[in-house]
Amino acid sequence: MDLKGIYLADAHRYDDTSFFVRCGRSGILLPKVSLGFWHNFGGIDPYERSRAITHFAFDHGITHFDLANNYGPPYGSAEETMGRLMDDDFRPYRDELFISSKAGYDMWPGPYGNWGSRKYLMASLDQSLRRMHLDYVDLFYSHRLDAVTPLEETLQALVDIVRSGKALYVGISNWPLEQLRVGEKYLREHDVPLLIYQGRLNYIDRKPMDTGILDFCREQGVGFIAFSPLAQGLLTDRYLNGIPSDSRMARSKCLPAERLTPQLLDTVMQLQEEGRKENRSISEVALRWVLAQEGVTSVLVGASSVEQLRTNLLCAMP
Repeated sequence: MDLKGIYLADAHRYDDTSFFVRCGRSGILLPKVSLGFWHNFGGIDPYERSRAITHFAFDHGITHFDLANNYGPPYGSAEETMGRLMDDDFRPYRDELFISSKAGYDMWPGPYGNWGSRKYLMASLDQSLRRMHLDYVDLFYSHRLDAVTPLEETLQALVDIVRSGKALYVGISNWPLEQLRVGEKYLREHDVPLLIYQGRLNYIDRKPMDTGILDFCREQGVGFIAFSPLAQGLLTDRYLNGIPSDSRMARSKCLPAERLTPQLLDTVMQLQEEGRKENRSISEVALRWVLAQEGVTSVLVGASSVEQLRTNLLCAMP
């Protein structure tokens, strides 16, 4: 901030050119660490904290902000926070930002507010743009596979969204390999090549590697961004001594206490021991492991504080 309270981005935010990685065989470079709005940026969260985190992120080269229609809580409120941030701080830097959103999970009542129909995807993106005060997103995802809607309907909607100018690129998240193959081929043949796949990948959950998704993306020149690279905080020192009252496990149904098994704690302690040898934290070791996998473009981290994000950024340092 300058003396008048106007946000001025750090002049040295792009000094470390090694922080950016080419996304597949596209023209896009993404930061090794991207900022996710899944938690901590909703209507129940302090706006000034969200503002401080995003300032710090952009000042340190994080140009990619990842959202979805139903991030919050409540649904839509993370995108509303993004809209405030655009109006308050980031409008002058719009062309330096890479903003994504998604649709695929439940968003509004009735038969048209969920899954993968053309009507849902297009209506959801229109709503997302209004909430974020944007004319377009840089990247729009199909957030999950719809096993009932024909793949061609979902994929053609993505093609037409790009042709409409409401998104520059498209992505796929959480699709199995068989349907991903179909999707990548369809999009390529319709001149809207798949930019990136988003999947859960971390030290204890290696499904994209085990099922061949990561290999496929690498072979086809599709980028890969890992969500939950710290397994929602399990791969940190957060739970080594129990469940803190202010932790996600204590506050959220999406991380049940049953996940905290003796086997998991053994793994975390192994990471802690590995980190001690190089003077690195557990989270740094876990994030560096994800980034080291061939084909991974970026890790998508959440942050409840500037200090947490500062710690996570260490994974991208030599």
